[in-house]
Amino acid sequence: MSGEKNPHDKDRSLEKALTNKIIDDYFENSEGWLRAILRMCIFSLGYLNERTVFIVECPNHAVAKRLSRKTFPFRGIVYYLTDNLNGCDRTLFCYQKNQDGTWHCFDTSTNSWKSLSNLESSTATTDS
Repeated sequence: MSGEKNPHDKDRSLEKALTNKIIDDYFENSEGWLRAILRMCIFSLGYLNERTVFIVECPNHAVAKRLSRKTFPFRGIVYYLTDNLNGCDRTLFCYQKNQDGTWHCFDTSTNSWKSLSNLESSTATTDS
């Protein structure tokens, strides 16, 4: 994830290609509303406390909240994308509330919301 004001302001072609490929392959037979909101998101892999996580960057809280209730389809994606997660299927559904660089994420490992300052570095920190 970026600290940019808008994640679409910089070249995100790799992440967008990954997003489109995942939507086409894994959500082809899903409900239309799910595919539509997923096309507004960007998928990427990041690090949190030196562990790999699958990140879904959402355009706003409503989308992140709705996706946080549909976590099961994302488990297979995580296993497919990387084989070094040691059985971890951690996904973060995030949105940027303010333009201060802080992201609010639903973490599937704890089933709770938390604020995160940066997920681009290999040791992202939680702000509590």
